[in-house]
Amino acid sequence: MQKNWYILYTKPGREKKTAALLTKRKIANFYALNRRETGSARGRKIAYVPLFTSYVFVKTIATELDKLKQIGHVLSLVYWKGQPAIVSEDEINSVKKFSDNHFHIKLIRSKVFENKMVTINNPSYLIEGNVLSVKNKVMKVNLPSLGFTMLAEIDNDRVIGREVGFGEKDLVLQ
Repeated sequence: MQKNWYILYTKPGREKKTAALLTKRKIANFYALNRRETGSARGRKIAYVPLFTSYVFVKTIATELDKLKQIGHVLSLVYWKGQPAIVSEDEINSVKKFSDNHFHIKLIRSKVFENKMVTINNPSYLIEGNVLSVKNKVMKVNLPSLGFTMLAEIDNDRVIGREVGFGEKDLVLQ
């Protein structure tokens, strides 16, 4: 059987505890964290909050999904068209890299497409897969199977001549 990434819907604020329970049972899981700077100019702190509120991603086989519903803090699975929603490996990797490299990520609801492959050919870059655009120092990554677009501001020093990798594709910002 093939392992896929599925989405568990948890109680609000229980993503970390759910991930710990899954790790204890040796089930591959991931929940994205969004880094935010809080406080005044005197004392800035970095706070980590879940990027997808109440979502924990789990890599498992379909026959194990019923057992996951019985884990504490799990309310249900996320479904799409009557079936458990499957997230592609490329999208999980994109979320991991994007959340590692950016602060203050914003999520915007977007359309869910069944045909996930999109090709953009622009003089400044070429990428296939997730729609990725850079405009006015804002980077966007589309997550079609989740129905979200991630947005983050880019620093001035990252805009010219640096490579930023997402999934299996690399983007050279110019």
